[in-house]
Amino acid sequence: MNAASATSALMPASNHALALGFSGQLGNIDAYISAVNRLPLLTQEEEHALARRLRDRNDLAAAQQLILSHLRLVVSIARGYLGYGLPHADLIQEGNIGLMKAVKRFDPEQGVRLVSYAVHWIKAEIHEYILKNWRLVKIATTKAHRKLFFNLRSHKGDAETMSQAQIDDLAHKLNVKREEVIEMETRLSGRDIALEAPTDDEDEHFAPIAYLSSDASEPTQVLAARQQDRLQTEGLEAALAKLDDRSRRIVEARWLANDDGSGATLHELADEFGVSAERIRQIEAAALKKMKGALAAYA
Repeated sequence: MNAASATSALMPASNHALALGFSGQLGNIDAYISAVNRLPLLTQEEEHALARRLRDRNDLAAAQQLILSHLRLVVSIARGYLGYGLPHADLIQEGNIGLMKAVKRFDPEQGVRLVSYAVHWIKAEIHEYILKNWRLVKIATTKAHRKLFFNLRSHKGDAETMSQAQIDDLAHKLNVKREEVIEMETRLSGRDIALEAPTDDEDEHFAPIAYLSSDASEPTQVLAARQQDRLQTEGLEAALAKLDDRSRRIVEARWLANDDGSGATLHELADEFGVSAERIRQIEAAALKKMKGALAAYA
């Protein structure tokens, strides 16, 4: 589910929802952002009136209007987390979940606008999503480490690496060890690498999946390799054992003497055994036929 489809579940079926700007299916994230930016904002009086309807009468239509009018806030906040390499649509979707939680818990009698209250919930959901999807950042388990994770990028700015003074300053501000700042920066700089290339990438064969995958580990290939090994050891030895000495000598000299296949010629073996080259060929053919029958048991 993408951000657009997640939000469509919140829309009321009435014509009033269409008047808010959603007149059909949103095909991509740009269309979604354009649509939510056209949604009208609520005044404080309208906002509090809707919040009271939700609180007092559990009016879901009021909740939907509150959510729809604040979707642009989620888009704006999610944009600030694009540097973590996660899809903008996924960040928006998680932020929308935080917005829904905020609307459910919002108390209009506190005298604050929903936008101020919702920021915390939106960021909290996005933070959780990022931490779950950054496998390299397992260090971010304590509150201080999580704070370090989400403040490191903004603190270092556009610099490739942090200076010693910046490291010491951030460690002091966030009450963590300078070694932890260095380790977190290393983890963030390393980044995760997609195992497979995008489908529209012409250089797909250069993705890690191309050189990490191995057909040798595929089950049928493993079985075939084992069978081949058995044929070349047990099977071949058993087949040779069924031959007489002369036939075995001819087969070994012709086919097994050298790995490159450059065995003895028929004429060389004819001289060795004092027979014609044609006779050597006949003995060889009969021996190979006999061996083929013996090897069948190992196929």
